[in-house]
Amino acid sequence: MNPFNELKHVKTLLVDDDELIRNSLELAFKTKGCPLHVAESAEEGLKAIKKQPFDIIISDLRLPGINGLEFLKLTSITHPDAIRFLITAYRDDRMISKAIRSGIDQFIDKPFAVKVLINLLALALKRRKANRIALAT
Repeated sequence: MNPFNELKHVKTLLVDDDELIRNSLELAFKTKGCPLHVAESAEEGLKAIKKQPFDIIISDLRLPGINGLEFLKLTSITHPDAIRFLITAYRDDRMISKAIRSGIDQFIDKPFAVKVLINLLALALKRRKANRIALAT
C-alpha cells in the first residue's frame, strides 16, 4: 500500500527553519497530491492554524523564537485531535519526558529519510483511525 494515499485526505502543517527540509517535504507531498502547508517559525505556524485546521502538525525542536515543543503544546489547545510529530537532532531523556507529557505522538531523529517520515505519518493516521473505531464500538 502506498503511504501517500493516507495523506491525500488530511491537512499537514510542517514547521521547520531548515529550508532544505521544508523544500524537500513540500516537493514530496506536492508530487503525490498531498496537502502540506510549511512555515519556518512557530509564530508562522500559529498564524496558519488560526486560518485552518490541520490533522497533522510536524515541528522541528529548535526554532527561532518559540521552540518546537512549546509550539506543539500550544497547538494542543486549538487542535486537540491533531497528530503531533517532533523532529530533532538533539534527543535527550529530559526532552523526551517533556514531549511525552505534552502529547507528542512521534519523534523523528535528524537526519531522516522522507520515506521514513511518510511511513510513520501513515501509520499514525491508521492508529488514530483504529482508536476512533474502537472508542465508537
